[in-house]
Amino acid sequence: MIGYVFLGIAIIGEVIATTFLKFTTGEDSKWWAWAIVVVGYLLSFGMLQQALTRGIPLGVAYAIWCAVGIVAVAIISFIVFKDSITTPQLIGFALVVIGVALIELGAKHSATVPLD
Repeated sequence: MIGYVFLGIAIIGEVIATTFLKFTTGEDSKWWAWAIVVVGYLLSFGMLQQALTRGIPLGVAYAIWCAVGIVAVAIISFIVFKDSITTPQLIGFALVVIGVALIELGAKHSATVPLD
């Protein structure tokens, strides 16, 4: 269970970093946004490593990370940056979530994971 807490923190770090990438582009780019991007991605990969250490299979962790990240960034982009979301995109988001749910349901999790 604690592995999923680390995975959640990894996802939050990645979503924040990816969102702030928007502020690093264009003519009105913000230099300070780079710090948030770098820290967010470092946090994200560090927490993903911790999630894997605690027994979440890599394929499952990465699938969850990607799916939640895709949907979260799309929602944030829609709300904050006024990006559009079309019906085919909504269907795609639903298919991604369904696919990840199937990956998680089909995964074999070990009951105990030794922590050195």
